[in-house]
Amino acid sequence: MNGFPDHRPVMLAEVVRALGPRAGARYVDATFGAGGYAAALLDAAACRVVGIDRDRATLAAAEGLQARVAGRLTLVHGRFGDMVPLLAAVGIDGVDGIAFDLGVSSMQLDRAERGFSFRFDGPLDMRMDRESGATAAEVIGALDESDLARVIAGYGEERAARRIARAIVRERQRAPIVRTAQLADIVRGVVRPAADGRDPATRTFQALRILVNDELGELDRGLVAAERLLLPGGRLCVVAFHSLEDRRVKTFLRARSGNLPRPSRHSPGVGAEPPRPPSFRLLSRRALHPSVAEVAGNPRARSARLRAAERTDAPAWGDAHDGPKRRAA
Repeated sequence: MNGFPDHRPVMLAEVVRALGPRAGARYVDATFGAGGYAAALLDAAACRVVGIDRDRATLAAAEGLQARVAGRLTLVHGRFGDMVPLLAAVGIDGVDGIAFDLGVSSMQLDRAERGFSFRFDGPLDMRMDRESGATAAEVIGALDESDLARVIAGYGEERAARRIARAIVRERQRAPIVRTAQLADIVRGVVRPAADGRDPATRTFQALRILVNDELGELDRGLVAAERLLLPGGRLCVVAFHSLEDRRVKTFLRARSGNLPRPSRHSPGVGAEPPRPPSFRLLSRRALHPSVAEVAGNPRARSARLRAAERTDAPAWGDAHDGPKRRAA
Protein backbone atom coordinates (compact mmCIF):
# COMPACT_ATOMS: atom_id res chain seq x y z
CA MET A 1 0.00 0.00 0.00
CA ASN A 2 1.05 3.61 -0.44
CA GLY A 3 1.25 6.08 2.42
CA PHE A 4 -2.31 7.36 1.89
CA PRO A 5 -4.65 4.35 1.74
CA ASP A 6 -7.81 6.53 1.72
CA HIS A 7 -6.75 8.53 -1.33
CA ARG A 8 -8.62 7.68 -4.55
CA PRO A 9 -6.76 8.68 -7.73
CA VAL A 10 -9.09 10.20 -10.32
CA MET A 11 -9.83 8.29 -13.54
CA LEU A 12 -7.32 5.63 -12.55
CA ALA A 13 -8.66 2.89 -14.82
CA GLU A 14 -8.75 5.23 -17.83
CA VAL A 15 -5.18 6.45 -17.23
CA VAL A 16 -3.78 2.93 -16.84
CA ARG A 17 -5.67 1.75 -19.92
CA ALA A 18 -4.29 4.63 -22.00
CA LEU A 19 -0.71 4.10 -20.81
CA GLY A 20 -0.89 0.35 -21.47
CA PRO A 21 1.80 -0.75 -18.98
CA ARG A 22 4.00 -3.64 -20.09
CA ALA A 23 6.92 -5.57 -18.64
CA GLY A 24 10.30 -3.89 -18.91
CA ALA A 25 8.86 -0.49 -19.81
CA ARG A 26 9.54 2.74 -17.92
CA TYR A 27 6.90 5.22 -16.80
CA VAL A 28 6.77 8.54 -14.97
CA ASP A 29 4.13 9.52 -12.43
CA ALA A 30 4.93 13.21 -12.76
CA THR A 31 2.64 14.31 -9.91
CA PHE A 32 3.24 11.44 -7.51
CA GLY A 33 1.10 12.59 -4.58
CA ALA A 34 -0.27 9.48 -2.89
CA GLY A 35 1.27 7.26 -5.57
CA GLY A 36 -2.04 5.97 -6.91
CA TYR A 37 -1.08 5.96 -10.58
CA ALA A 38 2.39 4.62 -9.83
CA ALA A 39 1.04 1.76 -7.71
CA ALA A 40 -1.50 0.79 -10.39
CA LEU A 41 1.15 0.75 -13.11
CA LEU A 42 3.53 -1.32 -10.99
CA ASP A 43 0.75 -3.81 -10.20
CA ALA A 44 -0.33 -4.06 -13.85
CA ALA A 45 3.06 -5.11 -15.24
CA ALA A 46 6.67 -5.80 -14.25
CA CYS A 47 7.62 -2.27 -15.24
CA ARG A 48 9.58 0.52 -13.58
CA VAL A 49 8.18 3.87 -12.44
CA VAL A 50 9.78 7.18 -11.51
CA GLY A 51 7.60 9.27 -9.17
CA ILE A 52 8.19 13.03 -9.10
CA ASP A 53 6.76 15.42 -6.52
CA ARG A 54 7.50 18.91 -5.22
CA ASP A 55 6.27 17.95 -1.75
CA ARG A 56 8.84 16.01 0.28
CA ALA A 57 6.14 14.92 2.75
CA THR A 58 4.30 12.87 0.14
CA LEU A 59 7.49 11.20 -1.04
CA ALA A 60 8.45 10.28 2.53
CA ALA A 61 5.08 8.56 2.97
CA ALA A 62 5.73 6.22 0.02
CA GLU A 63 8.34 4.02 1.70
CA GLY A 64 5.83 1.17 2.04
CA LEU A 65 5.11 1.16 -1.67
CA GLN A 66 8.82 1.24 -2.48
CA ALA A 67 9.44 -1.76 -0.25
CA ARG A 68 6.56 -3.72 -1.77
CA VAL A 69 7.74 -3.35 -5.37
CA ALA A 70 11.36 -4.25 -4.65
CA GLY A 71 13.39 -1.64 -6.51
CA ARG A 72 10.98 -0.89 -9.34
CA LEU A 73 9.98 2.55 -7.98
CA THR A 74 12.34 5.53 -7.92
CA LEU A 75 11.22 8.68 -6.10
CA VAL A 76 12.55 12.09 -7.08
CA HIS A 77 11.96 15.42 -5.35
CA GLY A 78 11.44 18.30 -7.77
CA ARG A 79 9.17 20.01 -10.27
CA PHE A 80 7.84 18.05 -13.23
CA GLY A 81 8.83 20.94 -15.48
CA ASP A 82 12.40 19.85 -14.71
CA MET A 83 11.76 16.22 -15.69
CA VAL A 84 14.53 16.06 -18.25
CA PRO A 85 17.41 16.85 -15.84
CA LEU A 86 15.69 15.05 -12.94
CA LEU A 87 15.47 11.82 -14.93
CA ALA A 88 18.95 12.28 -16.38
CA ALA A 89 20.25 12.36 -12.80
CA VAL A 90 18.91 8.81 -12.29
CA GLY A 91 20.19 7.58 -15.65
CA ILE A 92 17.03 7.87 -17.76
CA ASP A 93 16.75 9.77 -21.06
CA GLY A 94 13.63 8.16 -22.52
CA VAL A 95 10.41 6.68 -21.15
CA ASP A 96 7.34 4.78 -22.38
CA GLY A 97 4.63 6.75 -20.61
CA ILE A 98 4.02 9.83 -18.49
CA ALA A 99 1.00 10.67 -16.34
CA PHE A 100 0.07 14.10 -14.95
CA ASP A 101 -2.64 14.60 -12.30
CA LEU A 102 -2.76 18.37 -12.16
CA GLY A 103 -3.60 20.74 -9.35
CA VAL A 104 -3.40 20.27 -5.60
CA SER A 105 -3.64 16.81 -4.06
CA SER A 106 -6.36 15.75 -1.64
CA MET A 107 -3.71 15.13 1.04
CA GLN A 108 -2.67 18.79 0.81
CA LEU A 109 -6.27 20.06 0.68
CA ASP A 110 -7.28 18.07 3.74
CA ARG A 111 -4.46 19.35 5.96
CA ALA A 112 -5.23 22.69 7.60
CA GLU A 113 -1.55 23.47 8.17
CA ARG A 114 -0.90 23.52 4.40
CA GLY A 115 -3.27 26.46 3.92
CA PHE A 116 -4.84 25.33 0.64
CA SER A 117 -8.45 25.05 1.74
CA PHE A 118 -11.08 27.50 2.97
CA ARG A 119 -12.78 24.57 4.74
CA PHE A 120 -10.21 24.67 7.57
CA ASP A 121 -8.59 27.52 9.43
CA GLY A 122 -4.85 27.37 8.97
CA PRO A 123 -1.85 29.45 7.95
CA LEU A 124 -2.32 31.01 4.52
CA ASP A 125 0.55 29.13 2.89
CA MET A 126 -0.50 27.19 -0.28
CA ARG A 127 3.05 26.24 -1.30
CA MET A 128 3.39 22.75 -2.73
CA ASP A 129 7.06 22.89 -1.79
CA ARG A 130 7.17 24.37 1.70
CA GLU A 131 10.92 24.90 1.49
CA SER A 132 10.87 27.60 -1.18
CA GLY A 133 8.91 30.53 -2.55
CA ALA A 134 6.53 33.11 -1.11
CA THR A 135 3.42 32.05 0.79
CA ALA A 136 -0.08 33.13 -0.23
CA ALA A 137 -0.12 35.44 2.80
CA GLU A 138 3.05 37.15 1.58
CA VAL A 139 1.64 37.46 -1.93
CA ILE A 140 -1.62 39.14 -0.94
CA GLY A 141 0.30 41.37 1.45
CA ALA A 142 2.59 42.60 -1.33
CA LEU A 143 0.43 42.95 -4.46
CA ASP A 144 -1.36 46.21 -5.10
CA GLU A 145 -5.10 46.29 -5.70
CA SER A 146 -4.94 46.22 -9.51
CA ASP A 147 -2.49 43.29 -9.59
CA LEU A 148 -4.60 41.38 -7.07
CA ALA A 149 -7.68 41.92 -9.23
CA ARG A 150 -5.79 40.73 -12.33
CA VAL A 151 -4.63 37.55 -10.56
CA ILE A 152 -8.06 36.70 -9.18
CA ALA A 153 -9.76 37.41 -12.51
CA GLY A 154 -7.16 35.67 -14.66
CA TYR A 155 -6.33 32.59 -12.58
CA GLY A 156 -9.64 32.29 -10.76
CA GLU A 157 -11.93 33.35 -13.61
CA GLU A 158 -13.74 35.37 -10.96
CA ARG A 159 -16.10 38.11 -12.17
CA ALA A 160 -16.06 39.89 -8.82
CA ALA A 161 -12.26 40.16 -8.81
CA ARG A 162 -12.17 43.95 -8.43
CA ARG A 163 -14.52 43.94 -5.44
CA ILE A 164 -12.55 41.11 -3.81
CA ALA A 165 -9.21 42.86 -4.36
CA ARG A 166 -10.62 46.09 -2.93
CA ALA A 167 -11.87 44.26 0.16
CA ILE A 168 -8.54 42.49 0.67
CA VAL A 169 -6.61 45.77 0.52
CA ARG A 170 -9.06 47.42 2.91
CA GLU A 171 -8.83 44.58 5.43
CA ARG A 172 -5.05 44.22 5.30
CA GLN A 173 -4.73 47.88 6.29
CA ARG A 174 -6.36 46.91 9.58
CA ALA A 175 -4.40 43.70 10.15
CA PRO A 176 -2.23 41.32 8.11
CA ILE A 177 -4.21 38.54 6.39
CA VAL A 178 -2.35 35.40 7.46
CA ARG A 179 -5.09 32.76 7.97
CA THR A 180 -7.27 30.90 5.49
CA ALA A 181 -10.41 31.70 7.49
CA GLN A 182 -9.61 35.43 7.34
CA LEU A 183 -9.33 35.41 3.56
CA ALA A 184 -12.40 33.22 3.07
CA ASP A 185 -14.51 35.52 5.25
CA ILE A 186 -13.35 38.58 3.32
CA VAL A 187 -14.40 37.03 0.02
CA ARG A 188 -17.71 35.79 1.40
CA GLY A 189 -18.42 39.31 2.57
CA VAL A 190 -18.48 40.66 -1.00
CA VAL A 191 -19.51 37.66 -3.14
CA ARG A 192 -22.82 35.84 -2.92
CA PRO A 193 -22.88 32.02 -2.89
CA ALA A 194 -23.16 30.45 -6.34
CA ALA A 195 -26.40 28.86 -7.46
CA ASP A 196 -24.69 25.46 -7.48
CA GLY A 197 -23.70 25.83 -3.82
CA ARG A 198 -20.03 26.51 -4.53
CA ASP A 199 -18.33 28.49 -1.78
CA PRO A 200 -17.70 32.11 -2.86
CA ALA A 201 -14.03 31.75 -1.87
CA THR A 202 -13.36 28.88 -4.29
CA ARG A 203 -12.13 30.89 -7.24
CA THR A 204 -10.00 33.29 -5.19
CA PHE A 205 -8.25 30.42 -3.43
CA GLN A 206 -7.66 28.72 -6.80
CA ALA A 207 -6.16 31.90 -8.24
CA LEU A 208 -3.73 32.40 -5.36
CA ARG A 209 -2.69 28.75 -5.38
CA ILE A 210 -1.94 28.87 -9.11
CA LEU A 211 0.11 32.05 -8.68
CA VAL A 212 2.04 30.85 -5.62
CA ASN A 213 3.06 27.62 -7.34
CA ASP A 214 3.36 28.94 -10.93
CA GLU A 215 1.10 26.05 -11.93
CA LEU A 216 0.40 27.14 -15.51
CA GLY A 217 4.02 27.92 -16.29
CA GLU A 218 4.99 24.59 -14.74
CA LEU A 219 2.41 22.81 -16.90
CA ASP A 220 3.80 24.40 -20.07
CA ARG A 221 7.32 23.30 -19.14
CA GLY A 222 6.13 19.83 -18.17
CA LEU A 223 4.41 19.23 -21.52
CA VAL A 224 7.54 20.23 -23.43
CA ALA A 225 9.64 17.98 -21.18
CA ALA A 226 7.27 15.07 -21.78
CA GLU A 227 7.55 15.57 -25.53
CA ARG A 228 11.34 15.31 -25.26
CA LEU A 229 11.35 12.26 -22.99
CA LEU A 230 8.71 10.02 -24.56
CA LEU A 231 10.01 7.31 -26.86
CA PRO A 232 8.20 6.63 -30.16
CA GLY A 233 4.93 4.92 -29.23
CA GLY A 234 5.10 6.27 -25.67
CA ARG A 235 1.89 7.61 -24.17
CA LEU A 236 1.10 10.91 -22.43
CA CYS A 237 -1.93 11.19 -20.10
CA VAL A 238 -2.99 14.46 -18.48
CA VAL A 239 -5.86 14.80 -16.00
CA ALA A 240 -6.91 18.45 -15.57
CA PHE A 241 -9.49 19.90 -13.20
CA HIS A 242 -10.25 23.38 -14.51
CA SER A 243 -10.47 25.11 -17.86
CA LEU A 244 -7.19 27.04 -17.56
CA GLU A 245 -5.23 23.78 -17.32
CA ASP A 246 -7.31 21.84 -19.82
CA ARG A 247 -7.16 24.60 -22.43
CA ARG A 248 -3.36 24.59 -22.31
CA VAL A 249 -3.18 20.81 -22.63
CA LYS A 250 -5.70 20.78 -25.48
CA THR A 251 -3.89 23.51 -27.40
CA PHE A 252 -0.49 21.84 -26.93
CA LEU A 253 -1.66 18.41 -28.09
CA ARG A 254 -3.72 19.72 -30.99
CA ALA A 255 -0.78 21.76 -32.24
CA ARG A 256 1.69 18.90 -31.83
CA SER A 257 -0.67 16.47 -33.56
CA GLY A 258 -1.40 18.79 -36.50
CA ASN A 259 -5.05 19.25 -35.50
CA LEU A 260 -5.17 23.03 -35.15
CA PRO A 261 -7.13 24.93 -37.83
CA ARG A 262 -4.89 25.81 -40.76
CA PRO A 263 -4.39 29.53 -41.39
CA SER A 264 -5.42 31.05 -44.68
CA ARG A 265 -2.78 30.78 -47.38
CA HIS A 266 -3.09 34.57 -47.70
CA SER A 267 -2.11 35.17 -44.06
CA PRO A 268 1.25 36.94 -43.51
CA GLY A 269 4.12 34.51 -43.08
CA VAL A 270 2.19 31.45 -44.30
CA GLY A 271 4.45 29.29 -46.42
CA ALA A 272 7.64 30.81 -45.02
CA GLU A 273 8.42 27.56 -43.17
CA PRO A 274 7.39 24.00 -44.01
CA PRO A 275 4.89 22.52 -41.52
CA ARG A 276 6.46 20.46 -38.77
CA PRO A 277 5.70 16.74 -38.69
CA PRO A 278 3.35 15.87 -35.81
CA SER A 279 5.14 14.78 -32.65
CA PHE A 280 1.95 13.32 -31.14
CA ARG A 281 -1.09 11.34 -32.27
CA LEU A 282 -4.27 12.01 -30.33
CA LEU A 283 -5.82 8.91 -28.75
CA SER A 284 -9.16 10.71 -28.57
CA ARG A 285 -10.25 13.95 -30.23
CA ARG A 286 -12.20 14.96 -27.14
CA ALA A 287 -11.38 14.89 -23.45
CA LEU A 288 -12.64 11.90 -21.49
CA HIS A 289 -14.73 12.45 -18.35
CA PRO A 290 -15.09 10.30 -15.23
CA SER A 291 -17.99 7.88 -15.07
CA VAL A 292 -21.18 8.68 -13.20
CA ALA A 293 -20.28 5.95 -10.71
CA GLU A 294 -16.84 7.47 -10.03
CA VAL A 295 -18.26 10.94 -9.45
CA ALA A 296 -20.88 9.50 -7.09
CA GLY A 297 -18.16 7.77 -5.07
CA ASN A 298 -15.61 10.59 -5.30
CA PRO A 299 -17.15 14.06 -5.80
CA ARG A 300 -13.69 15.58 -6.37
CA ALA A 301 -13.61 13.77 -9.71
CA ARG A 302 -16.59 15.67 -11.14
CA SER A 303 -14.57 18.35 -12.96
CA ALA A 304 -11.78 16.01 -14.18
CA ARG A 305 -10.90 15.80 -17.87
CA LEU A 306 -8.40 13.34 -19.32
CA ARG A 307 -6.49 13.93 -22.56
CA ALA A 308 -4.13 11.32 -23.95
CA ALA A 309 -1.78 11.12 -26.92
CA GLU A 310 0.90 8.84 -28.36
CA ARG A 311 4.39 10.03 -29.28
CA THR A 312 5.38 9.69 -32.92
CA ASP A 313 8.97 9.31 -34.13
CA ALA A 314 9.12 12.94 -35.31
CA PRO A 315 11.55 15.34 -33.62
CA ALA A 316 10.33 17.27 -30.59
CA TRP A 317 9.11 20.70 -31.60
CA GLY A 318 11.03 22.31 -28.76
CA ASP A 319 14.24 21.51 -30.60
CA ALA A 320 14.16 20.24 -34.17
CA HIS A 321 17.41 18.36 -33.57
CA ASP A 322 16.33 16.72 -30.33
CA GLY A 323 13.86 14.00 -31.26
CA PRO A 324 13.15 10.95 -29.09
CA LYS A 325 15.73 8.20 -29.17
CA ARG A 326 14.75 4.67 -30.05
CA ARG A 327 15.61 2.18 -27.37
CA ALA A 328 18.35 -0.24 -28.32
CA ALA A 329 17.12 -3.78 -28.92
